[in-house]
Amino acid sequence: MPSDQPRRARAARHAQQPADTPPTRPRKEPITLERITDAALHVVATEGYDALTVRRITHVLGTGPSSLYAHIVNKDDIDDLIIGRLCSRIVLPEPDPALWRDQIRDVCAQLRDQYLAYPGVSRAALAMVPTNLETLRVNEGMLAIALAGGVEPRTAAWAIDSLSLYVGAYALERSLLARRQKHEDHAWVLSRDELIGRFEALPADRFPMITQHAADLTSGSGHDRFDFALGLIVDNLGAGRA
Repeated sequence: MPSDQPRRARAARHAQQPADTPPTRPRKEPITLERITDAALHVVATEGYDALTVRRITHVLGTGPSSLYAHIVNKDDIDDLIIGRLCSRIVLPEPDPALWRDQIRDVCAQLRDQYLAYPGVSRAALAMVPTNLETLRVNEGMLAIALAGGVEPRTAAWAIDSLSLYVGAYALERSLLARRQKHEDHAWVLSRDELIGRFEALPADRFPMITQHAADLTSGSGHDRFDFALGLIVDNLGAGRA
C-alpha cells in the first residue's frame, strides 16, 4: 500500500505558502553613509586607491549610482568620508607639557599606520580642506598638544600642516613601492646591497660624495627615516619660536 507521506508533506507546504501568494523577497539593507564608507575602504584595501570609483562602490553594494548620489555629491565626498573614518580611529592623548613631542610623534605614527593599511589612500588626504568632524578632531588634538608644549599658535598650525603633508607623502611612497614590487617586472627595484654596489661603482671623480657615503645614503630600516623626518620638525619646535 503506497505511503501517504508525500501527500502530507505537500499539504504542509501548501499550508505554509498558499499557491496564489508570491514569495516574500528579503528587504535590501538601506544605503547609508556608513555602508558607502565601508564599501569604499573595502575597495581600497583589496584593490588600491586607484580602483576607487563611484561605479566600483555601487558594485560592492549591489546598487546603482543614483542610490549613492542620494547621499554624496561626488567622488570628493567619498574621499572626505574615508579619511574621516581613518581619523576616527586615532587615539588622542590628554595634552601633556612634559611629553608633548612624543605625543605628536605618536599621533603621526597612528595616522601613518592607518594610511598604510589602505594602499594609496593618503592621496585622498592631500590637498583636502579638512571639514569632516573626525579629521578636524585630529587637527584639534594635535594643535592642543603643540600649544600645551608652549609652541606659538601660528608656528604650531604650520607645523601640523607640514607633519600632515609628510605623513601622507610617506605613506603614499611606501604604498607605491609595495605595488611595484608585486609586478612581474619588479626586478628593477634594487635591494640595498645592489644599490650600494651601483653607487660605489659610479665614477668617483664625478660623484665623490655618493661613492664615499653609499652606505649612509641607503641606511635605515622599518620606519627609521619616518621617525628621523618627524624629529626634524618636532624637535625644532619650541616655546615662542616663530
